[in-house]
Amino acid sequence: MGLRTGSHWHRKMIVATVTAILISTLASAPVLADDLPALRQGLWKFQRTVSGKKIETTKCTSPTEDMKKMNATLEKSGCRFSPVKKSGNVYTYSADCSMKMPTGATMNSRSTSVMTVVSESSYKIEIDVVTDGQASKELLVAQRVGDCTK
Repeated sequence: MGLRTGSHWHRKMIVATVTAILISTLASAPVLADDLPALRQGLWKFQRTVSGKKIETTKCTSPTEDMKKMNATLEKSGCRFSPVKKSGNVYTYSADCSMKMPTGATMNSRSTSVMTVVSESSYKIEIDVVTDGQASKELLVAQRVGDCTK
């Protein structure tokens, strides 16, 4: 019984880790290039809350370009995206992904994202993800905080 419990725990940890990576990836990306909002290049602060844990990063980036690159990468990895529904400054989209694990098993994930663009320097994304039956939520708040230093 201990082995079974350990194996179950190990699988849950793998699913949780991959889900966190997938959520982070999806938070940055899954809109079609033509449907992307125009966001300013510069120094951006990203505040993520995943399963109650807060992560903050700051980097010099162009969010729109990052989204385009990540979308292409995810599509190559086997993700399919719904058409973007835009209503005013709110973009809604979903992604269905099927990823091969190192163990050979396939992990399936479906995410639904709601991106609210406040301005060309501020947006937030709320993401609901179900990975192999386990649900999780993420909130990403992104704010341009200045110009990049050379």
